[in-house]
Amino acid sequence: MPLIWAAISGHGFGHAAQVVPVLNALHRLDPDLHVLLRTTVPPSFFKDRLVPPWDVNPVQQDVGCVQNGPLKIDVEATWREHYRFHSSWEERLQTEIKAMRAAGPDVVLADTPYLAVAAGKAAAIPTIALISFTWDLVLSEYVAPPSIDSRTTLQLIRRAYAEADLALRITPAPKMEIFQRVIDIGPIAEPAPSAREQLTEFLGLTPGEQTVLVGFGGVPLDSLPFNRLELLTGYRFIFDGSIPPGSRRFVTATSLPFSFKTLMASVDLIMTKPGYGTLVEAVALQTPIIYVRRYNFADEQPLVDYLHRYGRGVELSMSEFTQGEWRSALNKILDLPPTIASPSPTGATEAAAELKKFL
Repeated sequence: MPLIWAAISGHGFGHAAQVVPVLNALHRLDPDLHVLLRTTVPPSFFKDRLVPPWDVNPVQQDVGCVQNGPLKIDVEATWREHYRFHSSWEERLQTEIKAMRAAGPDVVLADTPYLAVAAGKAAAIPTIALISFTWDLVLSEYVAPPSIDSRTTLQLIRRAYAEADLALRITPAPKMEIFQRVIDIGPIAEPAPSAREQLTEFLGLTPGEQTVLVGFGGVPLDSLPFNRLELLTGYRFIFDGSIPPGSRRFVTATSLPFSFKTLMASVDLIMTKPGYGTLVEAVALQTPIIYVRRYNFADEQPLVDYLHRYGRGVELSMSEFTQGEWRSALNKILDLPPTIASPSPTGATEAAAELKKFL
């Protein structure tokens, strides 16, 4: 029985959203495939998404970023958590090597924990990085506290990534030069079928009323300026979070009998941050996006460029978002003309074909 060790960053759900379509495509090539997930992403994320049989080991693979909500990165806390993580680096590395040797996978897939890349190399197991960015690129944007040696941290991360036998660079992505061998692959997206008519009926929408899905990924958004947003007539907002009792304009995503992916395929608009999974899938669906930028995350600019080339997007400033000044962006995005067809989401099948060579 072929076994793949899938090490997935637990920073949000974006990395898991990239890996699942790849593993599903690999399962189509090899129906006997079994998956060992090494991640702190909740098992509930993979239920009803991941097709091949799988087990999960909830072991931390990297730090990612420490965030105060989905739009604000705590830079100092992020550096301190990396310092803590790396202070026990050798112990963590030996734990992963021992676990890999005990499991005996055919190949290690890392999206994108550098710990798993270094361990796979040391365990003499073929190791592939699936990348839309690397953590050294993210950290290089942030100034470390004086007490932390950022240069040593970045060197450790880059040396670990350089151990990969192969890197599969997903479209779109920033430039990355630390890998010895890189293959560019297409976008990764696995849109669900639309349930627009069922959603319209369930919500009891009036003619011309637009549906807006407000979702910012795996790091939860605590609140919105609901009082001001209740005044936005003509829109019904589906919020991936809690709402005030008695809201007429908002409904929670979890109260609806549809998955988040089905909601993405069924709404008129999506409001989000520029994160890989939501943005690329929305472009594939040709669903317009209103986005709120962070301006300090490594893959944000390539994603925004991709959106404006192949999709329809309008930026909402951070202050406009937090103050509930959404009307202008909502009106503007509905007037945008269609764009050129987006690239086919072939990345999952291309990645699977490369992985199949190692099984």
